[in-house]
Amino acid sequence: MPEITGIRCVLLSSPYADADEREIKACFPNGPKRTIGMVEVTLDNGVTGIGEGYLAVFAPLVFKSIVDLCTPLMLGKDGFDIPRRVKDLRSLCDYWSLQGAARHVISAFEAALQDAKGKSLGVPVYELLGGARRDSIQIYGSGGCCDAKHQFNRELDLLGAKGIGIYKIRSVKRDVWRTVWALDEAARRGIRVAVDMCQNLADPPQPVDDVVAFVEAVHAKTEQRMLFVEEAVGPDSPEAFRELRQRIDVPVCGGEIITTPKEMIERMRAGAYAFVQPDASVIGGISAVMEIFAVADELKIDVVVHAWGGAAAIMANYHAAFAGGGKLVEFPMLDFPLGREMIGGQGRIEGGRLLRPTAPGLGLTLTPEMEARYPFDESAVYSCVLNDWNPPPDAYWEQ
Repeated sequence: MPEITGIRCVLLSSPYADADEREIKACFPNGPKRTIGMVEVTLDNGVTGIGEGYLAVFAPLVFKSIVDLCTPLMLGKDGFDIPRRVKDLRSLCDYWSLQGAARHVISAFEAALQDAKGKSLGVPVYELLGGARRDSIQIYGSGGCCDAKHQFNRELDLLGAKGIGIYKIRSVKRDVWRTVWALDEAARRGIRVAVDMCQNLADPPQPVDDVVAFVEAVHAKTEQRMLFVEEAVGPDSPEAFRELRQRIDVPVCGGEIITTPKEMIERMRAGAYAFVQPDASVIGGISAVMEIFAVADELKIDVVVHAWGGAAAIMANYHAAFAGGGKLVEFPMLDFPLGREMIGGQGRIEGGRLLRPTAPGLGLTLTPEMEARYPFDESAVYSCVLNDWNPPPDAYWEQ
């Protein structure tokens, strides 16, 4: 079988969103630019594969250091024996990072090997996982990092052009009137709205009582209802998710920050979520997401993959969704030119549905010219220490 002859860490930075959007003002202290980190694996048959770890969005040099640490362990090994290579990486990293940063890096290696194997065999990655269970999947627009009506309307226009009928916005508990406005405006266009409360970044996170108060306040001011509420309480408190599910009539979901299948499966069995949101660039790779799908089938819980990284993270999650029989996937709406170029025509959306990709491997393109256009910028990092910003007052949204 093909041996691994080369490992390369690729850090690239691209313009991202715009300076006036909420996520940029809150989380990007150096402006609208984002970094992604990838592992490129080269096999002795000349084929290369690309995988991504979400860690690099936050700590790119940490990502690179762990890649460098892992590289000697991978060289000269069978590139098609992906379970064995993941086991090797875990033997190196689990003692000091069973959960957390190293799992993101293992995710990148695993997806890169899947990509290289698929390319070598001339088949899409989902074929390595048992084949696609459907030809298209309903997709929802993920954005709503907006502090102005024209920003919301721009995203709603994009959803309408693609036939997408579900829109996820970001709201915190003070955003009652803003959320009401978004629900009503979207409904006028035939679009339903879900809310991400972003508590995956909060320390300490909001209590369940605050989420209940927010949901009740919003629903008291509009006839529209939230489609689901995501990451509404602290990520380290599965019992709070379970309590919240008992106290509101809106589906509660989460899981994007969970870095092992074991932890996510324990939460699923405990009833923490109405549906779960694993991310292949976080949880240990595409095969780890497939473990979640297998248990979800048993428990009759839906899996809606999280897809908020760069192109390799997004496509890894999409291939898992097609192989696992996912019914809904995420479409990140904030503009990211590098990701758009790398995905090209393999992320086609028609009639509100993501079409099954057809290219071998993950279907990504990365050229030296693209790397030259998007050089790594050490200042382009996402900060979890949120900046204060001044959102419009309630009166702006009540008008």
